[in-house]
Amino acid sequence: MNIEKHWAIFTDNASDKKHLTSLLLNATSDSILKDFQHKKRVLFSKLTLLNFILEEDKHNDSGIVTNRKQSLQSMSSGEQKKALFLHLLSTKPDFIILDNPFDNLDFDSQKELHIQICKKASEIAFIQLISRFSDLFPFIKKYAFLHKKEIQPINDLKAYLSSKKEIQFNIPIPNPISSLQHNEEVLIQLKNVTVNYQHKTIIKNINWTIKKGEFWQLVGKNGSGKTTILSMITGENPKGYGQELYLFGQKKGSGESIWDIKKRIGYYTPSMTDKFTGYHTLENMIISGYNDSIGLYKQPTEAQKRLAKQWLELLNLSKVKNTLFQDLSLGLQRLVMIARAMVKQPNLLILDEPTAGLDDTSALLFVSLINKIAQESNTAIVFVSHRPERNLSPSFIYELKMTSKGSLGSIKKAT
Repeated sequence: MNIEKHWAIFTDNASDKKHLTSLLLNATSDSILKDFQHKKRVLFSKLTLLNFILEEDKHNDSGIVTNRKQSLQSMSSGEQKKALFLHLLSTKPDFIILDNPFDNLDFDSQKELHIQICKKASEIAFIQLISRFSDLFPFIKKYAFLHKKEIQPINDLKAYLSSKKEIQFNIPIPNPISSLQHNEEVLIQLKNVTVNYQHKTIIKNINWTIKKGEFWQLVGKNGSGKTTILSMITGENPKGYGQELYLFGQKKGSGESIWDIKKRIGYYTPSMTDKFTGYHTLENMIISGYNDSIGLYKQPTEAQKRLAKQWLELLNLSKVKNTLFQDLSLGLQRLVMIARAMVKQPNLLILDEPTAGLDDTSALLFVSLINKIAQESNTAIVFVSHRPERNLSPSFIYELKMTSKGSLGSIKKAT
């Protein structure tokens, strides 16, 4: 195999990646990838990893991939992908299909896997399926774009990338029908908060204050306690009882209502999108944010309809307001979900890995909307992400660093 035949195939959220993967795995002839015909190939992907985990569970065998007693399921995301890569190499393929290998990995794990793959680039060919340019391996010099099901060659990579520009939203953020009043400047405060699980310290002496209108980015390695802190902020973690944890002016355990806390918070994580599998129009999706329901089951008021219309105009979706939510692209679905979370203009908006799985164009569009919300509303934002997001403009960064005694937190001014 000529190792100079490495390819990167860029995809977006409209690409039929399942079709492309089938072509590559079944050795179907293609003018661009003809050099890969009749070659032994393996797929490095999330699905491959999941299948091995299921096999281990089915056969009660933890050594299928790792050749040791530890199961894949018990490993961190970084350890899982490292083990999978070494296992695939052991099968001696002619080339490896890399399907967005850095998804769901923290920065350090990405770096380790990047080094591992680059070391093998002189021995084996790779086809990288890629949705983010920042993930491109430096040894790859041949490029294409998957337009739906068609592989189109990219002759000028610089020109292709320059077309991925941030889109501006030109209409102001709509005002809510009524505002959620909170008279104090401080929304959330953690004072020396420590959380232990089964004698293991997850976070230690965390001090963090979130005020009205502040834009924070929360960063840290996988397992550093980001999810633990988010569950403290939403009031769902019982470990907050007996600690110096203040949620919208009330100490945790002082008789606060979990529903009063939740109505003040807009929350979004990509897994939420999967819950909306019914036939919901975009207008109804946004209005459902008033009731925090999966779908709209109450007759909306005229004021609610007007506000939903304003949000759709902001998102440039007013002409397709009766389109079904499930028929939108992944990127547009997430914009609608943010409008749904913001329709009441909550005191705090929490975004947990909101750009995971998005292509560069969709991520830029999403980031542009979040920056606008930060600039034009009084809603505080906590944005959690494994990767640095281009053009994201937080004011502060709260970083969790893992130690043997639990993760410690520090505040950095964003640059």
